[in-house]
Amino acid sequence: MLNFNDPLNPLNKDLRDAASTLTAGQARFMVDLYYQWQEDRKSAHGQIRAASEEPEPHDVIMWLAENTRKVEDNIKNALGIYANSQIAGRWAQSIYGIGPVISAGLLAHIDITKAPTVGHIWSFAGVNPDMKWEKKTKRPFNAKLKVLVWKIGESFVKVSNNDNDVYGHIYKERKELEDERNEAGQFSDQAERILTEKNIGKDTDAYKAYSQGKLPPAHIHARAKRYAAKLFLAHYHHVAYEAEYGTEPPKPYVIDHLKHTHYIAPPNWPMD
Repeated sequence: MLNFNDPLNPLNKDLRDAASTLTAGQARFMVDLYYQWQEDRKSAHGQIRAASEEPEPHDVIMWLAENTRKVEDNIKNALGIYANSQIAGRWAQSIYGIGPVISAGLLAHIDITKAPTVGHIWSFAGVNPDMKWEKKTKRPFNAKLKVLVWKIGESFVKVSNNDNDVYGHIYKERKELEDERNEAGQFSDQAERILTEKNIGKDTDAYKAYSQGKLPPAHIHARAKRYAAKLFLAHYHHVAYEAEYGTEPPKPYVIDHLKHTHYIAPPNWPMD
C-alpha cells in the first residue's frame, strides 16, 4: 500500500509572508489555477471510483488525486493570506459561505478606485440587466468575475439553511417573492420576449412555462440567487470603499437596482 502521508512541501514562513504581497494579477492567476487544480482533483477521484469496480490496481491515480488535493490546499492557504492582508478580504471571509479563494478573487478583479458606485462592479461582473452585448463587439464585462459571482450565488444557496448564514436567507426570501410575482403573471412580458428571442425546445418544461406567461422554476431560482449575490457585492463595495477612502460610499448605492425601499447595512461591519 502506498504511503500518502508524505505531503508536498507546505507553505513555509517565507512563502506565507510573500503571499500577502501578491499583486492583483498574480492573485488572479492563482485563483484561476486553484479552480483548475480543483477540477483535476475531481477528475482523479472520478477515476478512482471507476477503478474501484475493476481488478486493476490504481495506486498511481490515488497518488495523483492526493497530491492534487495538497497542491489545491496550498494554493487556497496562500490566497487566504493574500485576502487577509486587506480589510475587504477579511470582511468577505467573515461572511458565511465566502471562503479565501472567492475573497481573493474579488480583491484581484475589483479595483475599488475605479468603482465609485456598486453599479460599476455590477457592470464589470456582467450582472447589470441593462447591459447589452452586441454581436461582433468586445465583451463588455469580465467573464472570470462573472463566473466568480455565479459561484458566490451557488454558495449562498448551499448555506441557506444554516443559522449563521445571511445571504442564503435573503436568497430564500427573494425566491418566495419572485414565485408570488410569477404566479401573479408579473413576468409575462419577459416570458413573451424570451420565447421570441431564444430558440427554446417546444417539448421542454421551460417552453411550457414561458407559453403560459410565466418563468420556469430554474429561471426564478437564478433571479433570486443573482439578487443575493448582487446585494453581497453592494456590501463588498461599501466595505472596500470605506477602507480605501475612510468614508461611506454615496447613498443610495443599492436601492435603484435591487429595488430596496431602505438602506441595508453590510453585516459584520465595522469589524472588530
